[in-house]
Amino acid sequence: MFYLLQTSTDSGSYLPVAIQVLIAVGLVAFLLFVTHMLGPKRKTSDKLQNFASGIQTHGDARQPMAIKYFLTAILFVLFDVEVIFFYPYAVNFKDLGWSGFWAVVIFVGFFFSGFIYIIKKGALKWED
Repeated sequence: MFYLLQTSTDSGSYLPVAIQVLIAVGLVAFLLFVTHMLGPKRKTSDKLQNFASGIQTHGDARQPMAIKYFLTAILFVLFDVEVIFFYPYAVNFKDLGWSGFWAVVIFVGFFFSGFIYIIKKGALKWED
């Protein structure tokens, strides 16, 4: 048991890791080679066309999109990442005590003030 906890500096301790990496890389290379050799190679015009969920393509893909879509996506990611910071507090709220509670209250205050700012700016209104 204590042998596993000891740190050793000889290169022999890295041998199992090196073997595992070699096996993983070798397996990936082997599977890619086998699927390339055994896979079908019929390149018809139907197979070379772009596939978009069964919908026929039409128009140019470079059409401008409304910025509201990207703004909503960025705001979702921003607020989603902020919610992740609540997890450590929820796990350790008894150990953090009142100082941890007030830190979370300040964090929620910043979070809420940012949300109010977004609402007042009209970032989530879809009507033009």
